[in-house]
Amino acid sequence: MKASSTRYSIFSLLFLIALINYIDRGALSFAATAISNEFHFNKVQLGAVLGYFGFGYLFGSLCGGFLADRLGTKKVWLAAGILWSLLEIATAWAGELGAALFGGSAIMGFAALRILFGFSEGPAYALMNKSIAHWAPDNERGTALGIGLLSTQIGSLLTAPIAVGLLLLTNDWRMMFMLLGALSLLAMLLFARYFTDTPHQHPRVNAAERQLILRGQQQREEGGEPLPWWRFFTSRTLVCNALGYFSFLYITFTLVTWLPKYLQDSFHYDLHSLWYVAMIPWSGACVTVLLGGRIADFLLSRFNNLRLARNCFAASALLATACCFMAIPWVHSAAGIIALMTLGNALNALVNNVYWSVVIDVTPKSSVGAYSGMTLAVANLSAVIAPMLCGWLAQYYGYGAMFTVTGGVALVSMLAMLLLQPERRVQHPPRAAMAALW
Repeated sequence: MKASSTRYSIFSLLFLIALINYIDRGALSFAATAISNEFHFNKVQLGAVLGYFGFGYLFGSLCGGFLADRLGTKKVWLAAGILWSLLEIATAWAGELGAALFGGSAIMGFAALRILFGFSEGPAYALMNKSIAHWAPDNERGTALGIGLLSTQIGSLLTAPIAVGLLLLTNDWRMMFMLLGALSLLAMLLFARYFTDTPHQHPRVNAAERQLILRGQQQREEGGEPLPWWRFFTSRTLVCNALGYFSFLYITFTLVTWLPKYLQDSFHYDLHSLWYVAMIPWSGACVTVLLGGRIADFLLSRFNNLRLARNCFAASALLATACCFMAIPWVHSAAGIIALMTLGNALNALVNNVYWSVVIDVTPKSSVGAYSGMTLAVANLSAVIAPMLCGWLAQYYGYGAMFTVTGGVALVSMLAMLLLQPERRVQHPPRAAMAALW
């Protein structure tokens, strides 16, 4: 019997939902100028508005992973997706909410909604990793993760034409949020109909495909007792991997939140040109995020060396990423700066697959969701730090300092990735150690 190919439909569905997740979070950046003008925000205040998302995102990613291990990924996906869709719609009235509930402070209204919105979007990538751990055989895991993680780059690329298109079409930033939220709700209906937690639950998966998936996976226990949460912090590999992922997200959030404003302030692009210029820095990353998964799979199958496929590969790409961003302040033409951004972002995306693969490499399946969430929680400090620090740097030292610091973050993460030990799996602690904790 020929194996069915339902797993590829599941990978595509995960890509779609994560794509929508990223477009919804990035839309605020394109409305930033209009919102700043209406509510009189300076760069520091705007950085705070953009950074509030990160507070909720950090805790949402942590909670989402733990809930997925206990309730199943589908339930958590649906709860999170419906909530973020409704909050996206509610963002249209964030300023009015602040005026009504927080003593006339519009910024507090944005703070409340963006924190809740971040919390609802936080579980997405931990849920994706948990889903792929169940649905992908090991020899397809890098490619499957690449397809899912491509949503980050495609979402960032498409946010520009979609958000700017809606702004120009409606001439109203509030209507943009309402339409985006409504489309997200429709996507969650499709997800509810088609997705299942495991291949065994899906009616379109035949016996041959189930065998292919199970036979192609390492002996990671299906169930079993999950590892205690604190074991994450005793693993040098998991901690360093999370610090490495911090760099990826720091660069991503820097570009997602400040790229439109930077282009408008530095080169005076208006909305009619911003929609395509802001797409360019994401164009290379759309290719390399897939290429990175293929390279990692090739290195592992060709040399059977996890350190080569994880440590060396990641560190080389991060070093080149740092060089690109540190060079930006020394270039003064728009074309040159956008070219460096595009190359740096592409090299950064090349490693995206590695961070998630490492979690699956060293973690039993019963704890993949929780430890993916903890990885996100550590790394998602960047969702708070990047927008706020960039706003402060831009206000007081100029945009050049913003890019220099971005390159420095990549260098620190390069050192962290060199310390990985991906061949060492995290084990349950001895009973004596457990007893001592109690």
